Amino acid sequence: MSIRNPKQALYAQFAIVAKALGHPLRLEMIEHLAQGPRGVEALAAKLGQPVANVSQHLQGLRRAGIVSAERDGKFVHYSLADESVLAAFASVRNVAERRLADVDRIVRGYFDARDDMRPVTRDELQTQMRDGLVTLIDVRPADEFALGHVPDAVNVPLGEIKAWSAAADREVVAYCRGPWCVMSFEAVAALRSLGYSARRLEDGMPEWKAAGLPVEIAA
Repeated sequence: MSIRNPKQALYAQFAIVAKALGHPLRLEMIEHLAQGPRGVEALAAKLGQPVANVSQHLQGLRRAGIVSAERDGKFVHYSLADESVLAAFASVRNVAERRLADVDRIVRGYFDARDDMRPVTRDELQTQMRDGLVTLIDVRPADEFALGHVPDAVNVPLGEIKAWSAAADREVVAYCRGPWCVMSFEAVAALRSLGYSARRLEDGMPEWKAAGLPVEIAA
């Protein structure tokens, strides 16, 4: 088959991926699938969306090569195709953070109001954990924690922060699904309101895993 304009043909294929990423629900689905494989029903429950709607979006992501599917008996589990998907998501996010005024407005109006301190980098966290200077908490739901978490992290879902805080005897570092995960901001704000020293990790579990750092899976 001859291709009259191979460059345009390639760009048309690139546009398929870009178009597949161009929906807020699909980006949120990518964030959830970065935690680990999910069935349609489980993902729909996480997103608070009808199963049929989530299934339709998953098929669009699958056609674009963004997610893959594996059948297990009657069930189909979806996962990100590979680490390049997370990198693409990060690139979209970075451009928006740099260029869109509304992103800055949302960050200042919501996120900075809960935590405007510089987050802890992955390198800093590893040093602080090694030296026993901080307690690391993973504020994701227990099912996401079980799929993989930072070694020695304690699972403290957001609703359990107040009850758990009585056991905090050093500075706390919180993380969840990614750099703009609301739960880590809320956890830090809650701990500070209770008089504890708390900071956020610079990003979340997907970025930790993508960086090739060790991951623990619950037994």
